[in-house]
Amino acid sequence: MLEILSKGFRDVRSHLQGMRTITEENLSDALQMIRVSLLEADVEFRVAGAFLDRVKEKALGDIVLTRVKHKEKKLRVSPGDHFIKLCHDELIRLMGPEDSSLTLRTRPVSSIMMVGLQGSGKTTTAAKLAKYLSRTGKYPMLVAADVYRPAAVQQLVKLGSDLGVPVFTDGGASPPEICGRSLEDAYRKGCNVTIFDTAGRLTIDEPLMDELRLIQEKTAPDDILLVCDAMIGQESVNIANAFNERIKLTGFILTKLDGDARGGAAISIKEATGVPIKFVGMGEGLDRLEEFRPDGLASRILGFGDVVGLVKDFEEVVDEKKAEEDALRMLQGQFDLSDFLNQIKTIKKMGPLQDVVEKLPFFSGGIPDAAKTDDYELVRMESMISSMTPAERRRPEIIDESRVRRIAQGSGRKESEVKELLGKFKDMRDLMFAMGGGKLRGRWKRMKGVRNLFGGGLDGGIGADHPMMGSGGPLGMPEVGRGKVVSRKALEKRRKKSKEAKKARKKARKR
Repeated sequence: MLEILSKGFRDVRSHLQGMRTITEENLSDALQMIRVSLLEADVEFRVAGAFLDRVKEKALGDIVLTRVKHKEKKLRVSPGDHFIKLCHDELIRLMGPEDSSLTLRTRPVSSIMMVGLQGSGKTTTAAKLAKYLSRTGKYPMLVAADVYRPAAVQQLVKLGSDLGVPVFTDGGASPPEICGRSLEDAYRKGCNVTIFDTAGRLTIDEPLMDELRLIQEKTAPDDILLVCDAMIGQESVNIANAFNERIKLTGFILTKLDGDARGGAAISIKEATGVPIKFVGMGEGLDRLEEFRPDGLASRILGFGDVVGLVKDFEEVVDEKKAEEDALRMLQGQFDLSDFLNQIKTIKKMGPLQDVVEKLPFFSGGIPDAAKTDDYELVRMESMISSMTPAERRRPEIIDESRVRRIAQGSGRKESEVKELLGKFKDMRDLMFAMGGGKLRGRWKRMKGVRNLFGGGLDGGIGADHPMMGSGGPLGMPEVGRGKVVSRKALEKRRKKSKEAKKARKKARKR
């Protein structure tokens, strides 16, 4: 995802590296690289031109301070960093502001009208939105108003059944009548939000628009959301404008942003129409609907990951209190294979592994091919740990050659894979203990097993000056340094416990 866009900005950073000033000549070269990248990513050409003009206007004549203070830290900032910061801010302005709010008036039953062309994922997105609203305390009802596409009604009924959400159907009525009657049925059943899954067409035509206008007049929906396929690029602008001219849209939902989408639709559609992007679909699962954050997408485009998005994903799948207890125990070195297995299961809940890795801030130079992830790698690791006895999970050091052979046979894996897993686990445990003792910086380079935990090496993505190592990134960009996450008193107490635990293990080994 977004690889073409990211590559263009990486090339610009490399081009400006080492330059002491931004002149009109080197700025022209940088802007040309970005122009090619934007057009290859299928960004609408007028939007691309306006973006470049604004960046050029801000970059020329700016005084770049080589040393600045940011969050009480002194940072060294190059002209190249300053230029990327300008691009970052302009991308956010282009796609923002952040606005995932829905109107949902306080009348007995609110309504959301989903519109779009066939194949954009409208029916599935309606079900995803119902799940999202359920998590926020609403009681939604899905309305099957697409009576033309074969099996569209049955698909929505099945999705509603999977979610435990009621679905209103009426095979003998027209779509406007179905939507009107659904409001009365929703009120009787105690639902406070209806989601109209309207019909689509292969292309925009007047009968489609007339039908949507009739639904709008009959039900007065609080929100009209256009579901748009992110993979169609700048054509999304034409589709959005056509719908917006006939029925006033209140927002967009971009789907398939986790696939081969180049990012052109995300960058173009808000600037061209003035209508905000509300949500993005990031996978097939019914829980894979995310609130759109322009700063997160801008950071990913520029190769700085999306730590905020990653934390939000994590918070949705873990219990906060248990996570804190587990983290403290792991930082004290009390980390066994059962904990390792639980972490694997947590990562699987967060969605496709590649999507999780892309949100990490390690790869300012782009994700190397060696680090491309495979979701099945987690399945292999889980099968091997599941083949171990409880004693082996608690004390992996007792696993000898005969036990390795038995675990390999039980999980259908090779003996070398079992040994590799044990090596990765040992490196992870060392990393946890090093973090607890505050000695992470000196040990990081020796922990090669951690850097290729998911089957690929991360070498080359993390350097000594990378933000992950605490030096900070360009001014205003996301920082993922070590930071002060606990009070000094709590940190000293944790270190004392870690030392005591280390002494206890030494005494146990002597006995």
